[in-house]
Amino acid sequence: MVQFKSRQRGLSFLGLLFVGGLLAVAGVITAQIVPTAIEYQAVLKAANKASEGNSVAEVRSIFDKAAAVDNISSLGGKDLEVTKENDKIVVSFAYQREIHLAGPGYLTLKYAGRSR
Repeated sequence: MVQFKSRQRGLSFLGLLFVGGLLAVAGVITAQIVPTAIEYQAVLKAANKASEGNSVAEVRSIFDKAAAVDNISSLGGKDLEVTKENDKIVVSFAYQREIHLAGPGYLTLKYAGRSR
């Protein structure tokens, strides 16, 4: 027997629209998350630099100067927790960023870290 009707394979137009819509939404959300991750790396770098200070006021001042250079807006020197462990100053921080998705929906990203 000869089969005249071959099996069709592939993606329908509606399927293509659905997949394209999902990719577009994921791209928009990713485009909003990436700057916050870059800012977290800048905050971590500034905290490591600030841990070289000798007093709490000096640590906060160093962090504020580094934050001004790297355009850090999520937290300032006053938001840092400065402690001393084994004669070494440790700078800790924690903050959160909210990304508006749609209507009442938000994506909350919580960042925390400490100097080495």
